[in-house]
Amino acid sequence: MSTNRQFEHRIPAATPEPRVTLLRRYSLKITKVTPWLIEAPGPYLDTANDNRTPENREYVFVEVCTDEVCTDEVCTDEGITGWGEITGTSYISNRTVCAALKHISELVAGDDPRLIEMIWNKIFRSFTYMGSRGATTNIISGIYIALWDIRGKVLGLPISELFGGPVRDGIPIYCHPNDGSSVEDMAQHAKAIFETGQTSMKTDPWYPHHEEEKNGYLTGKLSAEAEALGADRIAAMREAVGPNIEILIDCHGRFDAPTAIRLARTLEPYDIFWFEEPVPVESTHALRQVRDNVNVPICVGERIHTRWELIPILENELADFVMPDVTWTGGITEIKKMATMAEAYYVPISPHDASGPVNVLAGAHVMASVPNLYRVETSRAKLNAYDVFIDHPLDIRGDKIYLSDRPGLGIELDRNYMRANALEGYRD
Repeated sequence: MSTNRQFEHRIPAATPEPRVTLLRRYSLKITKVTPWLIEAPGPYLDTANDNRTPENREYVFVEVCTDEVCTDEVCTDEGITGWGEITGTSYISNRTVCAALKHISELVAGDDPRLIEMIWNKIFRSFTYMGSRGATTNIISGIYIALWDIRGKVLGLPISELFGGPVRDGIPIYCHPNDGSSVEDMAQHAKAIFETGQTSMKTDPWYPHHEEEKNGYLTGKLSAEAEALGADRIAAMREAVGPNIEILIDCHGRFDAPTAIRLARTLEPYDIFWFEEPVPVESTHALRQVRDNVNVPICVGERIHTRWELIPILENELADFVMPDVTWTGGITEIKKMATMAEAYYVPISPHDASGPVNVLAGAHVMASVPNLYRVETSRAKLNAYDVFIDHPLDIRGDKIYLSDRPGLGIELDRNYMRANALEGYRD
């Protein structure tokens, strides 16, 4: 019996049409990119003394709408929408990226959202002569996350499944206490966080910042009083939770080299897990000076945009951890590329988050398949404040976030809530 005839009985008379064939029958085109600037509750931990009530903050979400281009008479009634996020840290940055997105909408209208890399480069190179980092990569990030959300929905798969599949079930996370609280409240916050099952937290113990910093001016120094208060806060937190929780320090890139060195040395006795952004991002020489003179691990990255700005950090061994933000550095594939670069140097990556649920989920989906992940940052130990504008709560248990099997990012934003809470001129 021939080989073909031997297995002939195993072939069914009529086989279902493969999914890939169905996908070829129609394609999508981008019709519009819409920036949404809304006010909604920020996360809070209701068991922390002075952090029990939600306070509104701004979020910037990006909606990419598509329509279907029909062939072979196969078409549905409407296209697929993807969601991204670019929430910034200031009034002006949020409005600047929203204004730019309205013009970017014209650039990408008609493009096939399947061509994610092409669209990334199309936008990136459009800003070559005015600067392709910072605001440019913020804009790209929001659109890029939305395109991956669309891709997952088209394929019926979570984004995490599109990068070779997850290497872990739960993605480790860390969170924050309420920075700027009293010494006593910071200790109580640390206990409250620990009681949720979290095992890592980060704080800027020298908060609030100098009055002069409100105008963008940095002396790089810190008063003796503020320095002592910061040390007292960390000492109280460590005493409250003991040795079995990681305490991360965020300097927010505010100090000159000698001040940063002195502060790090002051906190060394409290078993600091990392010392983040000790100096402004503009000088790798200052970063080297700090690194060579302290005995705590250094972390940088939230103000590093794209893989190219990561190269000198890795090649010059300037950091023990890197922490790019998926909504600022260039989006989902860009942070995946940066993670792979860091993996080659055996440097852990820990995506930054200072915003909302899309940021958290986009970072978590990528990190599900990244071997060198440390943790994904979150704002608080509980993120249920987001529930008012998303259709599926984030699944946080202990010190991990668990991804659903829903396609794309796994959430939809509530347009009715968004419309009711959008700032004028920043909605559909």
